[in-house]
Amino acid sequence: MSNLLFNSLTEHHKYPNGEPIPLGIDAELLHKEILFQSNPEKKCIEIKKDNTLHTNYYIGVDWISADKVIYVAPKLNTKITAPQTTIDSSTLKETDFIKMLFHCLKYQGIANELDELFEIKWEQPKIEIEQKRDLLTPLLVVQFLGLLKTIVRKGLKKSYYKIEHNLNSRVKGRVLMGKTLKENIFKNKNLNTFCSYDEFGLNGLENRLLKRTLSFIKSYLPVYAKLNTDAYIQNLFNYITPAFETVSEEVNLNDIRYTKTNPFYREYEEAIKLAKMILKRYGYNISNVEKQTINTHPFWIDMSKLFELYVLGLLKEQFKNQVIYHPTYNSKELDYLLLSPPMVIDAKYKPRYLYTSVLDDARQLSGYSRMHKVYDALKYPKDKIIDCLIIYPNQESNNKDLSKFSELIKHSNSKIGEYVNFYKIAIELPVVNEI
Repeated sequence: MSNLLFNSLTEHHKYPNGEPIPLGIDAELLHKEILFQSNPEKKCIEIKKDNTLHTNYYIGVDWISADKVIYVAPKLNTKITAPQTTIDSSTLKETDFIKMLFHCLKYQGIANELDELFEIKWEQPKIEIEQKRDLLTPLLVVQFLGLLKTIVRKGLKKSYYKIEHNLNSRVKGRVLMGKTLKENIFKNKNLNTFCSYDEFGLNGLENRLLKRTLSFIKSYLPVYAKLNTDAYIQNLFNYITPAFETVSEEVNLNDIRYTKTNPFYREYEEAIKLAKMILKRYGYNISNVEKQTINTHPFWIDMSKLFELYVLGLLKEQFKNQVIYHPTYNSKELDYLLLSPPMVIDAKYKPRYLYTSVLDDARQLSGYSRMHKVYDALKYPKDKIIDCLIIYPNQESNNKDLSKFSELIKHSNSKIGEYVNFYKIAIELPVVNEI
């Protein structure tokens, strides 16, 4: 295994997320930065000239140099701390990002919003890590199963596909002379003919690829115990499996690599893309899931995006179809617009909201709430001020959902005193083991 430069399981978040972390590294790594999806405004990590590492709400594993690897895991502090304060490791817990994703996928349409959630660097050399540190495969599995649920709900797509049959006393499609001679004529079965022809049904290549991946996931679940015992996963399998009962899982690996789908079936397109990713991560070999380690291409997961989707799930749970996600007005894209009660809402994955100013975010959200088109969308009188709300994580808030939304808004701690009709609500995220 390559030299692990920085393991956030033991060191990350001894400082508030985004604060500098002292290192002691070679000069060659100074000024080193890793970008998310090549976006200069999205830095996964950055090593500055003062020999400090800066992290920015991304988790994953990547090459920091030719022989050094950086691994960042999902952690949140459970105690309120001031900036620059070293955090007691006993207050650290690992964010259960899989449970966050579970919650998102319960609501129709969210599975189609996950395009920008992660990045896999297929062109870079693989990194050997322990299976239990593989953050990406569980995410891909949950997302894949969520899409399959949508596909099954709508009904599996039928298509034409090639089949070969040894027909008796008849011919259909194209005669396969080689097989007919070998299997029939040379064995005195003169009435039989091997033929290749098209058939229309559920056993098309796309469905066979999905079935193959579903079987692959069944073998993977015992490796990742948390998924294997989760009731949501078991219910998903019980719902999905019967729909694929008549579908074969025999797929040629060459066909897998070059499968194309009709963009009209968006769920199929996304599910097949994920199926290829899942199979490719294990070299298309099911036996590889039983190993203690995995060779993975570098990857990053955007926790800010996941939090945004998690909050979307919470809002849909409370307000149903009164929530509009990512509406765009005057080239400005909002996080959420709540129709009733009328409100402009933003999700900020910034634990530092507990002790830092929100001036820049307040200005941005206030600007959104003053646009004519927002007033028109809300059908709100233009002589009144639209409420603004920022939702952020805080593990001491005891608010696991928005069921007490009205009470939370009225609470004095929710009001941002410098601004009129401006509020903030903290949400406690699901966690797993203590560190």
